[in-house]
Amino acid sequence: MKQVILTGLRANNDLHIGNYFGALLPMIDMARDRSDDYQINLFVPDLHSFTTPIDHSQLLAQTLHNVKLFIAAGLDMNKPDIHIYRQSYVPAHSELTWILNCFTGMGEMSRMTQFKDKSAKLSEDRISVGLFDYPVLMTADILLYGASYVPVGDDQSQHLEFARDIAERMNNRFGELFTVPEPVAKQHEFFGQGGAVRSENRGAGRSESREAGRSENHQGLRIRDLQEPAKKMSKSDESGKGIIFMGDNPDEAARKIMGAATDSFGEIRFDPKGRPGISNLLQLLALLSKQPQSAVNSAWEGKASYGDLKKAVADQIRVFLINFQTALAAVDNQMIVRKLELDEAAMNETANATLLRVQQAVGLRSSPNVK
Repeated sequence: MKQVILTGLRANNDLHIGNYFGALLPMIDMARDRSDDYQINLFVPDLHSFTTPIDHSQLLAQTLHNVKLFIAAGLDMNKPDIHIYRQSYVPAHSELTWILNCFTGMGEMSRMTQFKDKSAKLSEDRISVGLFDYPVLMTADILLYGASYVPVGDDQSQHLEFARDIAERMNNRFGELFTVPEPVAKQHEFFGQGGAVRSENRGAGRSESREAGRSENHQGLRIRDLQEPAKKMSKSDESGKGIIFMGDNPDEAARKIMGAATDSFGEIRFDPKGRPGISNLLQLLALLSKQPQSAVNSAWEGKASYGDLKKAVADQIRVFLINFQTALAAVDNQMIVRKLELDEAAMNETANATLLRVQQAVGLRSSPNVK
């Protein structure tokens, strides 16, 4: 059997171009490049999506919409070893979480940095037990399918180490119940530093509509906020002027580029640390035009007109969004539902087999060896 690579597709909230280039495209390329040798599980963590408050009336529609975003970006739905499924449609995720909870210490969860960071932004009555328990559900997501590889960023590394700890704890007590995922260092080695898959540009033979904005040589970069380039682009931008969503009107997105903050040096220079605003525009131009960063830098460095550079980036973002939104509109909703239902049936079979093994070990079900 193939080893399993598991990663999650966002269940809610619109994606912005930072998500697109930094996370979505690397995930799609990983699925494409690795699916001949590995089983790729791309699950929609819809249960995770409301560990903090959301608009629940929009969750189901947003879940399906975000699956459409991945398909529009080029995810191949026809490869037999690429599986897409919704977390809540596999009930074993919830039951295994409960069982693992009973072997998890409060101290372990209290030390989770992400819980501390997220809960600090909420009033006490808005901090849910679900947010506290998030790492255990994430562990169930991984262990149910025997996943060896899980691409994680720095904010999730602690959760992955907990998944390894609880898997080893259960195996030591009850026998070989779980495949223990590889440690964080090996994960980074497998996927490339920072968790982003490094792959060669294999653009030949793929349609332009499914290639809207693809620039594999530049994936994994952190796109900066257009108004505050010292920080990365984020949904927390309340003004809306510093962020470009994938669903933005292309002309409005172009205007945001024209209004981007730069600096007062009067000469274009690529220096991400010292001159983040102008460097962000150069990075965007490389990504959107599918050129090497060095080629873009060579063409623009030393020039004095920031306005010309902004216009070049604005023209590219307009074309990029038009192409992507056209591809998105062409995605067949019925095809998505059929794919989800087919893969969810297969994933239920795998997850239920793991869950039964655990239930038998902890005394909830009779063992096949006991009459």
